[in-house]
Parts: sequence; structure tokens; C-alpha cells
Amino acid sequence: MASSKSQKKSVLLLCGDYMEDFEAMVPFQALQAFGISVDAVCPGKKAGDSCRTAIHEISSQYQNYSEARGHNFILNANYDEIEPSKYDGIVIPGGRSPEYLAMDKSVQELVKSFSNSGKPIGTICHSQLILAAADLLKGRKCTAYPGLKPVLISAGAHWVEADTLAKCHADGNFISAATYMGHREYINHFIKALGGTITGSDKKILFLCGDYMEDYEVVVPFQALQALECHVDAVCPNKGAGDICATAVHDFEGDQTYSEKPGHLFTLTASFEGIDASSYDALVIPGGRAPEYLALDESVLKLVKDFMEAGKPVASICHGQQILAAAGVLKGKKCTAYPAVKLNVVLAGATWLEPDPITRCYTDGNLVTGAAWPAHPEFISQLMSLLNIRVTF
Repeated sequence: MASSKSQKKSVLLLCGDYMEDFEAMVPFQALQAFGISVDAVCPGKKAGDSCRTAIHEISSQYQNYSEARGHNFILNANYDEIEPSKYDGIVIPGGRSPEYLAMDKSVQELVKSFSNSGKPIGTICHSQLILAAADLLKGRKCTAYPGLKPVLISAGAHWVEADTLAKCHADGNFISAATYMGHREYINHFIKALGGTITGSDKKILFLCGDYMEDYEVVVPFQALQALECHVDAVCPNKGAGDICATAVHDFEGDQTYSEKPGHLFTLTASFEGIDASSYDALVIPGGRAPEYLALDESVLKLVKDFMEAGKPVASICHGQQILAAAGVLKGKKCTAYPAVKLNVVLAGATWLEPDPITRCYTDGNLVTGAAWPAHPEFISQLMSLLNIRVTF
């Protein structure tokens, strides 16, 4: 939940084809959930056009990260109509797009205008290349993906060693991070650079994970809540802390149902065995294909019942409501879900609420439900409201 003492903050997200998937969508949706207006633009494109994203994954097997196709990111504003003065800050995702964006003179002039006005500039991974091309790094401290160290030093930057891929550094209005693994600190710094104050964040939140949960539906709320300084744990039956869950990229590409591609690998933070609802303030259930098999696990159903019976906030999205239905906790509740899950919801005794538009979420008592990842800004905001977490400016 966000409130404002003055005019609503507005941020520009500078996009390009094959920007890193998380490095675009996590700040885009998290900042909106915190009450900030975000315009996503790309040179040569307009509102309604899409940018293809890339999934960059680190593996101990290889000397460099791998790349796969991610989601299609829909822009919501026109690049040719940008008025930098109307924005309070700019965020630039990494990935491969900065390599060509850095060569665009209009992009260089755009970032210079933010630098000259002293407004917050957030760069991550490879997007520091754009600041180097705009000659903005001389004398500034920054980190980045380790492979950028030579070029950033050549551009005059004081290099801050990326000793972990979660490294983040703030130098005045300039916030830099090594990869999306550092979103917790990166987004937190950016909120505060905009003048934001976070209250009510002393919460412990549990994520119920499984293999082939939807990529965005676990990571966007997970990292958004981390950025709010909450303690967030992720567990999966029969797995422990440090184990991974495979995720799935579910996208809407013109077919009669969503497409699926492999997503990032998600690292769990705690063991499922011995997990206790009394230790947490809220439960989040991502969608994707994981709920289909998790709904058959009696220990999962008991955990969900414990949260619901205690009246603690439960936020479930997309196919996550399959678990709620199997747990028998939807009777008499009003909720939505991915449209194909309507049958589960109705047969479980709930009143179906149409997800129209797909970005619509609903709160009924302690239950927050959404239909799919485009609804994350409302989904996260409504959970924040139940937890009394606020971002004020």
C-alpha cells in the first residue's frame, strides 16, 4: 500500500530488445505496487509495442551466463514523446539491450538530462554501458556485472568490486547493481532516493513454491517484498534451503492458451519440513503448473488451512487457487483466478469474480487473489494493505 503527501512520483523505464527479463519486470511492477507511476519506453517503438526479453542464468558448469527467450514485455508509453522533466527518476534494465542503446545519441542525451538534474538513476548488470557512453561515470563509484569492469574503469569510474552477484552500490543519485540478484537492495535504494519512506515492514512472509511455478509470479512479489525490508522465505515440499525450483515462462502470444518456455532457476531459502504458519505473517502462492501437483500434498493443504484458520493474509495468483480449492478454504469466499481455474473455484464453493481486466485483483477478508502476472501491481499492493506496509513520499 502506498500513500503520498504530495504529487505522485513518476519514473521512466528505458527498455530495449533482449533486456534481462527480471531486470525489466521486477522494478516495473514493484514500483507500481508502491504507488509510483512507471512509463516503459523504447527507442523506435510506441505504447502497445513489445520488447523481447532474455533470461540470463548463471551456472557453475559454464564460464559465462546462458541466455534464453523470456517474456514479451509490453511498452506503455511513446519514446518520441518523452519529457524528462516530468519524471522523478529513471531505471535502466540490463541484459543485451544496453549494448545497442548505448550507441543511440538520443538515449545518451536522455540520461544526461537526468544526471544534470540530479534525479535518481538506477542501472543494473550491463546498463552502466549507457552511462559510460554518455560520459557520466568520471569520478563516480559504481558496480556492474563483473565483465564490465574494464570498460567502466576506462570511462573514469571508480569500480566497486562485485564480490557477489547481489552487489549494489549507491553514490548520490546514482544507484548501480551487478545483477537481478541484488534487486532487494537496488529497488530499496531507488525508493529512498525518490524520497520514499517504508513503514510496517517488520513482517515475515512465506512463499509456497514448486517446480514449474510461473517465473514472474514467484520472483516479482518475492523481490518486491524483500525491497520493502520484509523477511521473505521460499519453501517447497521435499526440498531444502539452497535447493532450486525450475520455473516456467507463461506468456500470451496469440494462441488459444498461454505459451510455456523454461524460466530462471529459483533458489529456495528454507526447508519445507517443520515449517509452521505461526512463524509467519502471510502466505503467498505463485501460479504456473506447480499448484497442480502441490494440491495433492496433504502437508501443503494443512499449511494453507493453518494460515486461513488463523486469519493471516494469504495471497494466491493464477493457478495457485487450485491449492486453495483442494484445501477446502474457498467455501463462502469471493475470489478470482486464471479463467481456466474457474471450475476449481466454483466447485470449491466460492463466488467467482471475473478478472476483467486481467490486471484486476480482489481482496475478501484475509484473502487476496489475482488472475495472472499482469496483475502484480494490484496483487502486491493489496497484500501490503493487509499487512499494513506503506511507502510514503
